[in-house]
Amino acid sequence: MTSVLSPVSGTVLPLSEVPDPVFAQAMVGPGVALKPVGGSADVIAPIAGVIVTLHPHAFVIAGESGTAVLVHLGIDTVQRQGEGFALHVAKGDTVTAGQSVVTWDPTEIEAVGFSSVCPVIVLEATEDQLADLVVGSDVTAGDPLFTHQS
Repeated sequence: MTSVLSPVSGTVLPLSEVPDPVFAQAMVGPGVALKPVGGSADVIAPIAGVIVTLHPHAFVIAGESGTAVLVHLGIDTVQRQGEGFALHVAKGDTVTAGQSVVTWDPTEIEAVGFSSVCPVIVLEATEDQLADLVVGSDVTAGDPLFTHQS
């Protein structure tokens, strides 16, 4: 079982509230979304593992147990082409849970017209493999979001 930590501080929302149908309909996989608190903040690794995909606005960490977690910072933020995101790791790096991966400012993202909502998705998983979801709660980066039974 893998405990998935919150990569950002904010309010936990169901995926259905993400303003993007691919995430809202869990086409990418099950998980939750976070409405982050404003201001510049570090985004942390939700699990320990290897950075297998890395973009300024999104990353995937693959854990030893086979759990792979996608963190997507805002919606349609790929259009920012990296502006407003500062990476602290490289693809292929091994990270610990809680390690800083990227710094961003959700307030700035919203100021230029993008949603700052952050989907946190377990790839190649099913909804019934997730437990202990804290939807509706306020969390601090590093707090448990849910567990994944692989």
